[in-house]
Amino acid sequence: MAFVEPVVLRDRGVRLEPLGLAHEAGLRAAAADGELWKLRITSVPEPDQTGAYIEAALKMRAEGHRFPFAVVNDATGEVLGSTSYHDIVPAIQRVEIGWTWYRQSVQRSHVNTTCKLMLLTHAFDTLGCAVVGWRTDNYNFASQKAIERLGAKKDGVIRHHAVRRDGTVRDTVMYSMTAGEWPEARAQLLYLLNKPR
Repeated sequence: MAFVEPVVLRDRGVRLEPLGLAHEAGLRAAAADGELWKLRITSVPEPDQTGAYIEAALKMRAEGHRFPFAVVNDATGEVLGSTSYHDIVPAIQRVEIGWTWYRQSVQRSHVNTTCKLMLLTHAFDTLGCAVVGWRTDNYNFASQKAIERLGAKKDGVIRHHAVRRDGTVRDTVMYSMTAGEWPEARAQLLYLLNKPR
């Protein structure tokens, strides 16, 4: 049995379901909302590379390193983006959350906070993780701010760590949250989601 088994998570009108080839058209449309593949600091696929992006994610899933989800509007079925558990290490009860992106029209909405609440709840309360990690590009300041808003702590920076789509090499900013920090982080996420907008 794999550490991360297929699961569908739902909350506040957002559904996380295992990513599959059936999501290709929806994922392509989500990436086109804002031409997100043009951002050098993200992993959003170019439209004609969406199928290959999904196939690569499914290969990593088969190898046990990544579990990709489609982010879906639960009422309409519209694909909003994608997110994943990755760098899954069952021996030390660790997963990371990443490969996350959303169509431009739902950015700065409740979608990201809701997804993170579902993923963290599943990781800590169902999988029994001891720690959940994140990593992001040193120039992706919006991502760093969003991760810190979740209550994650900055672990440090790995210098000259990964190649970007434009061929430059990024520094990677690492974050984590421990099981002991989760109850307070959950309370804060629920507060953010429940306060009047």
